[in-house]
Amino acid sequence: MTDTLTGTAGSVPGYPMTRDAGCPFHPPATVRQLTAEAPVSKVRIWDGSLPWLVTRHADQRTLLTDPRISIDENLPGFPHMTRGRAEVAKVTPPLITNTDAPEHTRLRRMVNVPFTVKKVEALRPAIQQITDDLIDTMLAGPKPADLVTALGLPVPTLVISELMGVPYEDNEFFHHNSSVALSHGSSARQAQEASTALVGYLDGLIERKMTAPADDMLSELAARIKAGEMTRAEAATMGVAVLIAGHETSASMIPLGTLALLQHPDQLAVLRDTDDPKVVAAAVEELLRYLTIVHTGVRRIAREDIEIGGQVIRAGDGIIFDLSAANWDAEMFPEPERLDLGRSARLHQAFGYGPHQCLGQSLARVELQVVYSTLYRRVPTLRLAAPIDEIEFAFEGIAYSLRSLPVTW
Repeated sequence: MTDTLTGTAGSVPGYPMTRDAGCPFHPPATVRQLTAEAPVSKVRIWDGSLPWLVTRHADQRTLLTDPRISIDENLPGFPHMTRGRAEVAKVTPPLITNTDAPEHTRLRRMVNVPFTVKKVEALRPAIQQITDDLIDTMLAGPKPADLVTALGLPVPTLVISELMGVPYEDNEFFHHNSSVALSHGSSARQAQEASTALVGYLDGLIERKMTAPADDMLSELAARIKAGEMTRAEAATMGVAVLIAGHETSASMIPLGTLALLQHPDQLAVLRDTDDPKVVAAAVEELLRYLTIVHTGVRRIAREDIEIGGQVIRAGDGIIFDLSAANWDAEMFPEPERLDLGRSARLHQAFGYGPHQCLGQSLARVELQVVYSTLYRRVPTLRLAAPIDEIEFAFEGIAYSLRSLPVTW
């Protein structure tokens, strides 16, 4: 994190900015001030460049659907999160995470079916069983328990492993390498090595599926390779992107949401005491808005000049969209600092917005609905087993999280 720096564009804050010291859930005070006073402004990032930072909810929605902005990470001026990410981008094949239409449309169509609302809803009973089994194990084990390892990581990892056809017993390998590949604490070499390891691992699994297919996503990708619809490199790298996206949100949100609710017992009671699926669904949307775990910004680059918010973003300028700022925009969500599970928060941007909105959002929603509606009902006396100021947050990756969450009951 950096303090205010002075550059060619005047006095600009570094980005990402330090979280609120009083509550790490809250966006930085500087970002909230920009939303009110300068919602389209320049910031300095790690390489000294000065991309635009867009903070208002309405402006983000306008730009994220504008075909004049691009997600192509190899265009000069793209505002990479880290030096390592910039190096990895040079050797990454076309993916849903780095291509624009029509290529993005073609690639997304190849992996979209398992993540449709209908397909994900069909997984709800299995997700419920996984959640109940893990809670059984936690309750039978020692106290205190770490909710991150007891529930936060296992639920989404078991689900995405089953959906994709990835052996769950390899979870430590892909969790570690995913963290290294995405961390802005990793060197370019470390990020490249981790990404290469993940691609090689998925490529090996896909090769097996080509001769012994099953009812899973990697088998579908293997069939597309055999049909000549995509290359092995595309399929393996696509598998890595889906594997990471398929578990990261829920793995962070389960313990973070629990911590937030334990700090707001009146709101926790709303979830604990209801059996109404609509109330649970609304609660999940508000927690996604309130926490907004993607804290490093969604990044794009302008292909043409664009006027917005009283500024002109020039062709070749980088753009960063601070999602937490949009989700705490008081014009869209009055009293945004108040956690209110009865709020209508469905228009939040925790999953981004536009054609590159998170592929796994429907899966994450169902996972969170199941976990939040089950955990507090089954363990009504759940409480923190450590002082709140000893709970350690982790900000190294794209999504912030908790290193551990000791709980007892």
